[in-house]
Amino acid sequence: MQKVGRPRTPHFRIVAIDSRKARDAAGLEILGHYHPKDKGKKITVNLERVNFWRARGAQASDTLRTALKTAGAWGPSALAPLAAAAH
Repeated sequence: MQKVGRPRTPHFRIVAIDSRKARDAAGLEILGHYHPKDKGKKITVNLERVNFWRARGAQASDTLRTALKTAGAWGPSALAPLAAAAH
């Protein structure tokens, strides 16, 4: 997750980053956005691309994993469409 936004109004980009790069390096792809202070929809995610990167071994940080679980975009049920498409 990359922090963007002004002080006291945090917004985060959910990005795929190569593990060999620095934490603040340019991401490979923007996968979504997380707005922790929004009252409505806090997280928007391109689930197809998240599954694409997970299938290739991508690992999420603990914070991102929690946010994705809340949105229903993490866990075995989120990978089910990907597994069905592979068969």
